[in-house]
Amino acid sequence: MITVRLPDGSQRQFDDAVTVAQVAANIGTGLAKAALAGKVNGKIVDTSFLIEEDSDLAIVTDKDPEGLDVIRHSTAHLLAYAVKELFPEAQVTIGPVIENGFYYDFSYKRPFTPEDLKAIEKKMTELAKKDEPVTRQVLPRDEAVAYFKSIGEDYKAEIISSIPANEDVSLYTEGKFTDLCRGPHVPSTGKLRVFKLMKLAGAYWRGDSKNEMLQRIYGTAWAKKEEQEQYLHMLEEAEKRDHRKLGKQLDLFHFQDEAPGLIFWHPKGWTIWQQVEQYMRHTYQINDYQEVKAPQILDASLWGKTGHWENYRENMFVTESENRSYALKPMNCPGHVQIFNSDLRSYRDLPLRYGEFGQCHRNEPSGALHGTMRVRGFTQDDGHIFCTEEQIQSEVMAFHPQAMKVYEDFRFSNIDVKIALRPDNRIGTDEIWDKAEDALRTALRSCGVSWTELPGEGAFYGPKIEYHLKDSLGRPWQVGTMQVDFFMPQRLGAEYVDVDNTRKTPVMLHRAIVGSLERFIGILIENHAGAMPLWLAPEQVAVLNISDAQADYARDVAQNLKKQGFRVRLDLRNEKITYKIREHSVQKLPYIVVIGDKERDAGTVAVRARGNVDLGAMPVDELVKRLRDEVEAKA
Repeated sequence: MITVRLPDGSQRQFDDAVTVAQVAANIGTGLAKAALAGKVNGKIVDTSFLIEEDSDLAIVTDKDPEGLDVIRHSTAHLLAYAVKELFPEAQVTIGPVIENGFYYDFSYKRPFTPEDLKAIEKKMTELAKKDEPVTRQVLPRDEAVAYFKSIGEDYKAEIISSIPANEDVSLYTEGKFTDLCRGPHVPSTGKLRVFKLMKLAGAYWRGDSKNEMLQRIYGTAWAKKEEQEQYLHMLEEAEKRDHRKLGKQLDLFHFQDEAPGLIFWHPKGWTIWQQVEQYMRHTYQINDYQEVKAPQILDASLWGKTGHWENYRENMFVTESENRSYALKPMNCPGHVQIFNSDLRSYRDLPLRYGEFGQCHRNEPSGALHGTMRVRGFTQDDGHIFCTEEQIQSEVMAFHPQAMKVYEDFRFSNIDVKIALRPDNRIGTDEIWDKAEDALRTALRSCGVSWTELPGEGAFYGPKIEYHLKDSLGRPWQVGTMQVDFFMPQRLGAEYVDVDNTRKTPVMLHRAIVGSLERFIGILIENHAGAMPLWLAPEQVAVLNISDAQADYARDVAQNLKKQGFRVRLDLRNEKITYKIREHSVQKLPYIVVIGDKERDAGTVAVRARGNVDLGAMPVDELVKRLRDEVEAKA
């Protein structure tokens, strides 16, 4: 007798071994039709999986996150099936699930075209409609290698050859197509109803530039058509909001080949930068951080002590002078330890909080660079707190509301908090890791915060809290961190004199709220579609005259607004007023002030808010109050 325990606490008993599909059918025909896979004792398996002993079972449908992964994985195989049907000489390589979809890499004698992509998608639809069963078989490694060599799939044979000789491998077959895969897969191709091929790209075999360039086809797949339509709409909106396009359109910054991964900030873009930096500087000041500045270049011996020279050197920009090796700093923390070490510290000095807008450089691969989001030179709102073990919790508790206030002021209200826990490759004892992780949990609990945990995703030297904000399109961005570090201060000889006159090593808390300013500004641009809130807008008000007769009054109005601290564009060009309004509207200015004879004679201004909202005529003082209130409220 075999007992199957279900998620609702109920049990089903069977005389003999039973498949997941049979259990689903025993529960009900509706569930049997909806079943995509099963979760047996926590492991995702095919519906054909045979349960031979008492087990916990959950039936996976398209309502479950795991079900969507199974759909996408299976759709990647459907893509490969369709390619082989249309292009028999193509060789298949790998096809994993990725966020929101999947891809598959192929080797073929000529580049695929957009027309090929349409034909492949059409063929996928035809194959799915056949509703062919997807079956699994297990073969010894060498037998599987021989099979794929016999059908000309050399890449698959190479992949399997890297598996230990004593291991078996699983193959999945649908119709005339067989592929190597761990699974699981949907029970039949008819379960794959909503998918779309998105784009073509290149990818080196095994990610090595010395190998052949393969052709990668990206796709997306969903459980329901409306979900895919929402996703495609989001992509369209994201395309409109692309910070690289808006950066050019709004004259904020540019990139060029002579400085890969580095940004040329234009006056308007640099104005946004200054607003973010000054805001964060104020945040430093009101929370008792002392701003510091450490050198850009440090001797290799220091990076050797931290472990970076051995483990991170390929990502560092290295130079030499007078037979000494140096590196541009990829992070700010070692410099802050040197400032701490420059004087004898007492326990009375702790916690000691340093903050720096520290410029860092990392030699990122050129293929990973992406506008302001992924660069080689970046500046962080980087802070480090030197404290005792007993002070960790209180410092984390103080940091959390600081971070949340910043996100609120930048108009981010949907924030996920996560704790990244100890990885397998780490330094330090379990006792120290227990202290650090428990301190983070206790601090968040004291702040009334719920969080999720990320096992194995902490740094090798300590756990961290991560702040993931969602933008106006629902896309998550990881920005802020609070990280516990017991080890770098020790490696760099940081000490303080404790109450008993003994020397102790401080704990170092690495903290950032917006992280890389370059990346954060890119997020802001996309979140607001370039229409920055008044306090961040590089130009806040445009003052336009209708004719030369109002030029002097327009100058006086513009000068008055500038004296009040606002960023003003005065436009006295001899152009039609409708043309000037349209041009400044395209530049997404928050306010446009129009002055004609009527306004000049009455000492007023006609005000338009962004979005072509006519606010009518008002005295300049009333406009100033409106602007000041909006800036102060950051509304």
